[in-house]
Amino acid sequence: MTAPSSLSTGPVHVVRDDAEALAIARRLAADFATGASERDRQRRLPFEEIERFSASGLWGITVPRAFGGAAVSHATLAEVTALISEADPALGQIPQNHYCLVDAVRLIGDAQQQKFFFREAIEGRRFGNAVSESGTANAKVVTARLRATPEGLRLDGRKFYCTGALFAHWVPVAARDEQDKQVLVYVAREAPGLEVVDDWSGFGQRTTASGTVTADNVAVGALQVLPRAQLFEPPTIHGPFAQVLHTAIDLGIGRAAMADLHHWVRERARPWPDSGVARAADDPLTLARIGRLVIQQHAAEALLERSGRALDRARDEPGAEHVTEASIAVAEAKVLSTEFALEAATALIELAGTQSTLAEHNLDRHWRNARTHTVHDPVRWKPHAVGNHWLNGASPQRHASI
Repeated sequence: MTAPSSLSTGPVHVVRDDAEALAIARRLAADFATGASERDRQRRLPFEEIERFSASGLWGITVPRAFGGAAVSHATLAEVTALISEADPALGQIPQNHYCLVDAVRLIGDAQQQKFFFREAIEGRRFGNAVSESGTANAKVVTARLRATPEGLRLDGRKFYCTGALFAHWVPVAARDEQDKQVLVYVAREAPGLEVVDDWSGFGQRTTASGTVTADNVAVGALQVLPRAQLFEPPTIHGPFAQVLHTAIDLGIGRAAMADLHHWVRERARPWPDSGVARAADDPLTLARIGRLVIQQHAAEALLERSGRALDRARDEPGAEHVTEASIAVAEAKVLSTEFALEAATALIELAGTQSTLAEHNLDRHWRNARTHTVHDPVRWKPHAVGNHWLNGASPQRHASI
């Protein structure tokens, strides 16, 4: 079984260690930042950038070393994601599900599935996402079905918020089998009966193509079916793994807003007349507001790195206690990165002044991206989880949103 030839990638670099992953991410981010605003303005999907991104080898850096990957630390993976997201948060979000679905292979794939799908990832094949559904009672409801027929396994269902599917070689679909157990079905992107529709119309993260996937009587083989029901039992890091990537995306958005804030306040903004200063950069109230943002940024970065270390420990020494510690650490980082991204994007417009609202500058994209991405897994439940753990020793729920 191979991915469709028309979607095959060219030569793909194999990243060997954390330092190389970070160096590559910094180089790519510098390139991706050029044109990011225009891609957002025109909603030009980043097909060329995605090809360069996956060819760099960064999409394979979580593959275990036994299968040829670098198995980088979670702190490194988070910083790679933050660096790319600072340049273009759509490009930072598109591989988020890819990394999660590579992690799913590690956690619940059998030996044959691991050998096959890890090789696919190392060779530059991209995994998309068709997990969530719209119009259900809540975001965790799965109605897609995997059926056994005389002709073999068949998949049916309709999904939305399918970030990465349009750019993918494999589209893992969450479904229920005939025993009503959840499964992940890794479907080849060009399989007959699978359709990916670019109907994402969000006002932020506009070029993630997070639209619809439909499966109509799609034929699949047993090798493509993984037992999703086992993804969180026994306790695993899959939930906080997913969340640390979202946290890094928010951090990157906030950093991008701060970079524009630095330029605008120093070079373009005018001081308030009552301040008695000649430059906006010397306005004492502006300086105090920026100082608080800088502190927030540094705190978010520190908590993100701390949560990466907790994830490393829980991966290398699995068990309920370490998984809970990792989940709580990531939740703390996610709360702070959400607040930082939104406040930095808002402060940019406030402190840069009315001229910063002109469409020609497109500075509102930072707020649009932050507001759109931060509702992906809203943080309002995370302080509850943190407080309940601290006060009562309670462990958070086990799913991909905590």
